[in-house]
Amino acid sequence: MSADSIDDSSAPLIEHLAELRTRILYSMTAFVVCFIIGYVIWQSVFNFLSRPICDVLISRGQTCQLVLIKAQEGFFTAIRISMWAGFFMAFPIIAYQLWRFVAPGLYKSEKNAFLPFLIASPVMFVAGAAFAYYVILPFAFSFFLGFQSSFSGTGGDGAQIPAGVVFQGSMESYLSLTMNFVLAFGLCFQMPVLLTLLGRAGIISAAGLRATRKYAIVLILIVAAIVTPPDALSQIILFSVIYPLYEISIWLIARFERDREAQMRADGTWVDEEEAS
Repeated sequence: MSADSIDDSSAPLIEHLAELRTRILYSMTAFVVCFIIGYVIWQSVFNFLSRPICDVLISRGQTCQLVLIKAQEGFFTAIRISMWAGFFMAFPIIAYQLWRFVAPGLYKSEKNAFLPFLIASPVMFVAGAAFAYYVILPFAFSFFLGFQSSFSGTGGDGAQIPAGVVFQGSMESYLSLTMNFVLAFGLCFQMPVLLTLLGRAGIISAAGLRATRKYAIVLILIVAAIVTPPDALSQIILFSVIYPLYEISIWLIARFERDREAQMRADGTWVDEEEAS
């Protein structure tokens, strides 16, 4: 058997199912343990997630104070943060268990090709989440809260009279908005990883992505409208980040195609489709 052979191709179906069950149990156990840890530290996580809006409010001379609209809001906020933090902490273990299940069915060359993408995926997710947290959220909150000063009247002497409009955000609503932004940007930053992996597998090509640019623009706008709050500014912000990633994906796939063509020409296995036709 060659060195490029599958590691274990003779295992019966029942062994594969047993292996799948084992990996799922390990993943679920990791999530439950991390969920409990997340529940212990949920207040610290919430304080971290509250920092973007608190910084904006403090810079405007306002007190950073979110309110509970419903009696059960605090509890469900704690549960949601615990699940969110638990998944993030357990993700490396879950990804490792997935790799352990899939890896025996891959050729060694396929493993070497797939492993960089497995590493790049969490890196790109963290990059997208950090970009949303440190860049997009402060800008968005500064823009939205700036409209507080628009709700004011003018007295008879021309002096400005405050209308008493001040931001008092719901704890649950703010958390939902922040987590949706962070999660949306983290997932959207997976685009170069996914498209490049598909390009390396020969499923898509750089030429095909260039030809479908107009459809990609419409699709990106639809996705941006779904995952962001119902306002045009958030949609435009997310689109302005995702579309350059689409172009980066085209560049990465084109570069890989050039390298593959050069290697095949050197090996004498390259066949020009135009000449063959």
